[in-house]
Amino acid sequence: MDPLSIEGAWVVSPPIRADARGSFHELFRGDQLLGTIGYRMDVAQANCSVSRLGVIRGVHFADVPPGQAKYVSCVSGAILDVIVDLRVGSPSYGQWEAVRLDDQDRRSVFVSEGLGHAFMALSETATTVYLCSTAYDPAREHGVHPLDPAIGIAWPARSEPILSEKDAAAPSLAQAREAGLLPRYSDCVAYAASLRGQVRRGTADCMPSSV
Repeated sequence: MDPLSIEGAWVVSPPIRADARGSFHELFRGDQLLGTIGYRMDVAQANCSVSRLGVIRGVHFADVPPGQAKYVSCVSGAILDVIVDLRVGSPSYGQWEAVRLDDQDRRSVFVSEGLGHAFMALSETATTVYLCSTAYDPAREHGVHPLDPAIGIAWPARSEPILSEKDAAAPSLAQAREAGLLPRYSDCVAYAASLRGQVRRGTADCMPSSV
């Protein structure tokens, strides 16, 4: 796993074993993720979306705690996957980074709690699978407009990107901050630390006591 420029986001480039039958790769390794981020990602829900060319989904995020971490893979076609730092007080607040995910390189992206996530379909159809650390709860999930010029995501040029009604009506970054919707960086750091603490306590509980 390689860290991206935004703290809390990583890209995973798995080895691909190919032969006359096709190919094989490991889509997700919980132990690898644990070794990198220091806590376990409990998969509470797995989503699969099929999007046509030009569709943009996001920018989505959830209240922290507990937030919603995501492990995102494009299993068919190609997408431009985008991570946006929405954490108020973060050194990279308002910044974004994009990674191409496709069915050739088979890369995945891990997006930790508190970060915003979006993607755009780059192929005629794109099938995206994302593992989520918490189940969908509309009461604590929010969005920021993906075309907000204050964020300035460099989406591939299209005459008119395709958005859902909900995403098209999402507030700007400034409006979401003014409304108190955005997560705070300090809360995200504290929550991640609490998850790492659970792992350390669990490890200590498993160690044999001295005689």
